[in-house]
Amino acid sequence: MKPEFENISLVKNEEKKRFEIEYKGHLAFIDCKEKSRQIALIHTEAESELAGTGAAAALVEKTLIYIENSGKKLLPFCPYVFAFIKKHPEWKRIVDERFEGYDQL
Repeated sequence: MKPEFENISLVKNEEKKRFEIEYKGHLAFIDCKEKSRQIALIHTEAESELAGTGAAAALVEKTLIYIENSGKKLLPFCPYVFAFIKKHPEWKRIVDERFEGYDQL
């Protein structure tokens, strides 16, 4: 994660069922669905002003840290999150082994 994102707080927006960060007045978020033992990440989106800043990657990393700390398992349905884990295989440790694409990570 780029240093400029380290002190930005991750917000778990319960009402909208998503994780969010705000950077320089612009929003990046990941839609999620939470169950008792799993959190599914469905879709990642960042405002166009954040393109190329590293905001989406920082959001994913902060969200993965949150999931790991919660003790839940990850279901990475979002293609961006899936690609992030392929690029950073150390995060496979929190992916639910029953996830259909587990062996492709």
